[in-house]
Amino acid sequence: QVQLVESGGGLVQPGGSLRLSCVASGNGFSIYAVGWYRQAPGEQRELVASISRGGRTNYADSVKGRFTISRDNAKNTVYLQMNSLKPEDTAVYYCNAHPIATLLGSTNFKSWGQGTRVTVSS
Repeated sequence: QVQLVESGGGLVQPGGSLRLSCVASGNGFSIYAVGWYRQAPGEQRELVASISRGGRTNYADSVKGRFTISRDNAKNTVYLQMNSLKPEDTAVYYCNAHPIATLLGSTNFKSWGQGTRVTVSS
């Protein structure tokens, strides 16, 4: 099992950009699919982007065309590049990992990191 730490959040104006990082410690990171999730106040956590161990990506409709997920296995890191940010993107963003990419959206993970807060506001 890998341990994941998120970073890169902050306050940004509408239309701005941020890049989030999810850094893994432990062995075997390259065999895991990784998902980026977010949870807005009063809302359930949702999967917004995922990347398989082979690099295949998927996005929620709400972020498609604006967010890009990528991974650098040499650095044990998955990134989420967020462009054209909107106020509705405001949330705490988390990452998590699973050996099977298609289960990222349905797995009830036992543990989550602290996340990184993204606030989009003028």
